[in-house]
Amino acid sequence: MRQSANGDSQAAPSTGPEGFLRFIDVKKSYDRKTLVVKGFDLDVAKGEFITLLGPSGSGKTTVLMLLAGFESVTGGDILIGGAPITRTAPNKRNIGIVFQNYALFPHMTVAENLAYPLKARKVARSTIKARVAEYLSLVELGDFGTRHPSQLSGGQRQRVALARALIFEPSLVLMDEPLGALDKKLREQMQFEITRLHQQLGFTVIYVTHDQTEALTMSDRIAVFNDGVVQQCATPDELYERPGNAFVADFIGENNMVPGKVVAVENGAVRVSISGEQHVVTQVADTKDIGSNCIVSVRPEKIFLDANEAHDNEIWARFMVRHYVGDFIRYYFELHDGTELTVKALNDITAPKFQKGERARLMWQRDDCFAFHTQQ
Repeated sequence: MRQSANGDSQAAPSTGPEGFLRFIDVKKSYDRKTLVVKGFDLDVAKGEFITLLGPSGSGKTTVLMLLAGFESVTGGDILIGGAPITRTAPNKRNIGIVFQNYALFPHMTVAENLAYPLKARKVARSTIKARVAEYLSLVELGDFGTRHPSQLSGGQRQRVALARALIFEPSLVLMDEPLGALDKKLREQMQFEITRLHQQLGFTVIYVTHDQTEALTMSDRIAVFNDGVVQQCATPDELYERPGNAFVADFIGENNMVPGKVVAVENGAVRVSISGEQHVVTQVADTKDIGSNCIVSVRPEKIFLDANEAHDNEIWARFMVRHYVGDFIRYYFELHDGTELTVKALNDITAPKFQKGERARLMWQRDDCFAFHTQQ
């Protein structure tokens, strides 16, 4: 473990033998007083898809700009293929970049937009023509070469931007909220397209987004940012199933965050008093001091309503309202102290029906919940 700039313990970065891209204690300050990136460490393997995820102002985009060379590093170093690049001009880093606003040249045709980075690198004309045709076909726009960006849909423009970032065959591609301007259906289509191209061509991706579903769907690993510090960097399933702290648990996916107090630690589990009257057992996360305040984290889909099977935890709550979502139903309950709990259940013949104010049993397993530290 290492200490972050704010004093919190932080997991050591991945330092495997395939560290193609390395961030070593990278810091950034705009006013020489406040750090917006606080000692960022990360090793990225060649061909890996890494997403930087976090709320606005958390530092994720700043890291991307430092890597691209559009911002200068205050401290630390960035290496690609073992060579430091922090003093290398942006156009010499051989990095492909895809922006949310496409950044296409409006006066150029689609084919001319794709040819531009090759012409800038003085590639032979015959090679340019063949490469443009190849990449138009790759993004399924083979018949659109003579059109201008204004004649394309948002999804088509983003495909052109993606092809232009890939056409000079960079080993590293940066994507800054590339799907933010698209509607839900187009976003999902482009998620599939980017994933397909990544798997087909094998380039390394550093992807910035605040969309959790997008990050979970596309990434090999996700670095979760908050206040300039990486809270946890792990695979999507590890982040979702085993969040490292209360921020990650609350930020990734939907979660119930129930205040409580640690009353015992037994057999590797934490016993917590919640709502002043009921006890639950949880996995140890980052707190186990008896008498300390904590947050019990349990996801809505992990809670069962009046199940026949035995569960480690069984509490009683008062039913408030339910929301019909289509494939599932979201139930809202209230504990004795007013704490709210959400339960997600499949919309099938087993979905229970409650009257407002009715008491119901809520059950879940110890392995599906965690006790996290909170301020006193």
